[in-house]
Amino acid sequence: MAQSASAALWLLIFATPVALWVVWSDLRSMRIPNKAVVALLGVYAVVGLLVLPLPVWGWSWLNFAVVLVVGFVLSLTGGFGAGDAKFAAAMAPFVALGDLRLFLVLLAAVVLSSFLSHRLLRLVPAVRAATPEWESWQRREFPMGLALGPSLIFYLALATLYGQ
Repeated sequence: MAQSASAALWLLIFATPVALWVVWSDLRSMRIPNKAVVALLGVYAVVGLLVLPLPVWGWSWLNFAVVLVVGFVLSLTGGFGAGDAKFAAAMAPFVALGDLRLFLVLLAAVVLSSFLSHRLLRLVPAVRAATPEWESWQRREFPMGLALGPSLIFYLALATLYGQ
């Protein structure tokens, strides 16, 4: 993996609570709060600056800009929610460019497993009774935060174990 193992560990420690907040929020209300996006960017801005080489940290902000533009185009076409686009853009700097192919495969696997799990679990009466306020059970749309948050966590965990 191209990501530094030690940097990935520090990023994982601070990004995980934000990623889990996004999962919970998207399941509950089908919204990813702007505060979560800003918090994740803040984690990268501060922790990334401390644990990554300055040129790597600086150039990784280009990932944010590219994913933000692509995400908003997808959002305008209805293929992606605006909150999903913003959170994906905030995740982008965390992923080393050399790991992009691996991350996309990981993301695809997590999206598929999250979608299937969500659709199956909403059929279980005990699960729905335990979380009756979750809007995602009623909506046709998929809460993409359920896949985005874990994708970031899994990537950083893998980079912690197998990074440089």
